[in-house]
Amino acid sequence: MTFLKRYEELCAIKQEFAARDWFPGTSGNLAIRTNSSPTEFLVTASGKDKRQDTPDDFVHVDATGQLIGDEQNGRPSAETLLHVEVFNRTTAGCSLHVHTVDNNVISELYGDRGEIRFSGQEIIKALGRWEEDAEVIVPIITNHADIPTLAADFAKHIRTESGAVLIRNHGITVWASTAFEAKKQLEAFEFLFSYTLKLQACRQAIY
Repeated sequence: MTFLKRYEELCAIKQEFAARDWFPGTSGNLAIRTNSSPTEFLVTASGKDKRQDTPDDFVHVDATGQLIGDEQNGRPSAETLLHVEVFNRTTAGCSLHVHTVDNNVISELYGDRGEIRFSGQEIIKALGRWEEDAEVIVPIITNHADIPTLAADFAKHIRTESGAVLIRNHGITVWASTAFEAKKQLEAFEFLFSYTLKLQACRQAIY
């Protein structure tokens, strides 16, 4: 797949997530692999309003998260090191990180447990789990202010070619083989977060 095609895929995801209001206050970042040997990827530029489309929305970086070449405008997202860990440790093609109210609230409610578990939901099939009793576990890690420390903690949970990690009161990072798969999985997790919060609210209202 060409560099341009990967760029267009990431642009489309950014536009869709912006329409869902998943980028409050310039938060969130998206990354897509452009080369495997050596590792290179596109990542959203830091501090940009992701509701707007410009030629400088993404920067091209290497396996350490540094800009490739001297002619690029902008700088990589502050959380590029999270994507560096994904692309260096797996063959994943896309890594997505968003801050939503639902995933932040879930991460706070379950943060002391260090994880949240989901089962009995049809949407789990979107995560590639088709067993009738399938259970999905999402680890929740501390929101370290120091990004290298955060990336090191995050890296401990990159064990498969697709997955997800919640950062407490920060956001979720999801990675998968392709942009389509990563987007699908992120949508599934956000559905599960929203469902869980609404169900808890209904139970409290009833009882």
